[in-house]
Amino acid sequence: MRKGKPGGSIAIQLEDVSKIFGEYRAVRNLSLEVNRGEIIGFLGLNGAGKTTTIKMLLSLLKPSSGSIYMLGSKVDAGNYKLWDKVGYLEEATFYPELTVMENLDIARRMQLISDRKSIDRVIQKLDLDAHKNKKAKKLSLGNKQRLGLAKAMIHNPEILILDEPINGLDPASVVEIREMLLDLSRNFGVTIFISSHLLEELAKLVDRIGIMHEGQLVQDIKMDQLEQSLQKSLVLDGRNKGAITRILTEHGYNYAETTDGRLALTEGCAIAQPEKLAELLVRSNQPPTHLSVVTEDLEGYFLRTIRTSRRMH
Repeated sequence: MRKGKPGGSIAIQLEDVSKIFGEYRAVRNLSLEVNRGEIIGFLGLNGAGKTTTIKMLLSLLKPSSGSIYMLGSKVDAGNYKLWDKVGYLEEATFYPELTVMENLDIARRMQLISDRKSIDRVIQKLDLDAHKNKKAKKLSLGNKQRLGLAKAMIHNPEILILDEPINGLDPASVVEIREMLLDLSRNFGVTIFISSHLLEELAKLVDRIGIMHEGQLVQDIKMDQLEQSLQKSLVLDGRNKGAITRILTEHGYNYAETTDGRLALTEGCAIAQPEKLAELLVRSNQPPTHLSVVTEDLEGYFLRTIRTSRRMH
């Protein structure tokens, strides 16, 4: 695997990284490359190894084996220069009695940024201008999260690492944060590594998804490939289920019953030509009361991937 160079296209690189706590292997043999400007979604159930991986990326935990590079530099606690280029948001933390401006001024000084205009720039970028003199505790949940992001971004990082950044936000705030992250990636070339369990929301944001399960990366797939991997099924219902199943069997259709008692057909011919099936049922005096082609959602794909990985191990 090639090493990232400071000017290269790889922003984050994990090479065969493992983390063991006593007998427990939290992360095993994780290899992953994230390109500059890419947004990658990192998914997994609780205990899958997501947070451990993020802590290793941030040098808060040392890998038991393997290497991590960001922007061509090896990640370790002594590499101070690297943190000038990396921003991180876990939970939006702030001083509740201080204003947005005052909170950001503390963040500026902690990052050793002498340019006071960096505060105005990040306020503009995150659309916090109308709230800059408000105390942090008076902000809405969405604006508190913006303040957290502003602190993570005040030093103009090239990489943003975000742990559950849209957790607990109302739908309007989720859309705003999503648009802002897309803007950072597309127009400013910021690489964004984002862990979340809000799958449907992530699907609208990321270029790629990595799925962790029991410490291992079980799937790494681009979103456009994922669209093609989602299972489709033809779902139908009718008044006389027994008669419909007999007709299906006689004409060589395989079916399964869904949890809500409907019938699902996953064969390509049924999905490609649902009108043929409808015609057959109408001719047989069993017109369907429901007929639709349903595409698996991301959650379904995620659970199916995990089930497959369990069977393989």
